[in-house]
Amino acid sequence: MISKGLISDVVNYVRNTDQLDFTCETGVDGLYAFCSEQTTEFEATCYEPFLGLILQGAKEAHLGDQVIHYPAGASLVVSHAVPVKIRVTVASPKEPYVALAIRVDLSIARSLIDLVGSALRTERVSLSISTAEGDAALTDAMARLFRLSHNPVEAQALAPLVMKEVHFRLLRAQHGSMLRQLLLHESPANRLSKAISIIRSDYKAPISVAELAAAAGMSPSTFHEHFKSLTSTTPLQYQKELRLLEARRLLMNEGNSVASVAYDVGYESPTQFSREYTRKFSVPPSKDRDSYAVPTNLNG
Repeated sequence: MISKGLISDVVNYVRNTDQLDFTCETGVDGLYAFCSEQTTEFEATCYEPFLGLILQGAKEAHLGDQVIHYPAGASLVVSHAVPVKIRVTVASPKEPYVALAIRVDLSIARSLIDLVGSALRTERVSLSISTAEGDAALTDAMARLFRLSHNPVEAQALAPLVMKEVHFRLLRAQHGSMLRQLLLHESPANRLSKAISIIRSDYKAPISVAELAAAAGMSPSTFHEHFKSLTSTTPLQYQKELRLLEARRLLMNEGNSVASVAYDVGYESPTQFSREYTRKFSVPPSKDRDSYAVPTNLNG
């Protein structure tokens, strides 16, 4: 059960930082708060490994052809970096969407994995995003972690201990299975993370599925099957998603031309780029380019 006091504390914290509708840093490194007073349209982004706790309202994520709903009281775990579309589905000024999230620290998780048990080695590759009802112990640990953010001295002394507790409870949770698998050396989830890292490190270059499979130590057919199970997409589509996300950032934040952005992110044809960009974001790249605000020259 999520306490009304915790919800109120998070809402007030975000409002005081003037960060409504944005991911808000807290006084604890790796802990973030989010508050939105209205539902939102779909936003394309790339999820990094994290644990989220939905305090109020609801949200949904689309990963490939999978739709993941996470309502109030749900705990959300993301084990691998995956491109998604997300939107807030339940929110109002009176009862905003409110959530806490921590960036998963693999070094902390790795130090705890031996305590979880060898039976977990039998778990199979599944979707990289999973949800479950947040258990009382995990919710309590997240609440204590957030409250430490109000006191810098206490945060410095105690946050590392509570953060370790959060990771421990996450690893023991049923929906932490893919994170557990990720930490097991040479598990399919661990091998797939190596292939994902290769794609992300050089998303502009053409990729060979056979070479990615070899890097993961799998046959091409097994690699393709496991990759689809984990990401709900194919390696080539995964690369395309990364290219388009970076293209949008370049258009909206740096104001580069559509043609130059197309080539910058690895497309050989600006026409093909514009077609795929429009299909993904429902607006042509030229429109997003036009939204770029040229910085004011304060020196005249």
